[in-house]
Amino acid sequence: MAIGSKDLSMDALDGFDNDRLGEELKKAKAELFNLRFQSATGQLESHGRLKAVRRDIARIYTVLRERELSIRTNPADAKEEDK
Repeated sequence: MAIGSKDLSMDALDGFDNDRLGEELKKAKAELFNLRFQSATGQLESHGRLKAVRRDIARIYTVLRERELSIRTNPADAKEEDK
């Protein structure tokens, strides 16, 4: 079983366009910042969430890089080609 958010699986990320991936990346980085702050102050209850958020960020970066290298296709580009 993969560690990370269930809504940010590779299948789900593959369906997002680059703008949506950027938004998800921004949200994940903000959450990671908050989790690190909670950890530093001793308020963090779920240490496993840190690992999950880091992996979500890595997945988003992977999808963006694979699209940059044309390994994966961007759904927005596929819609434009169909027209």
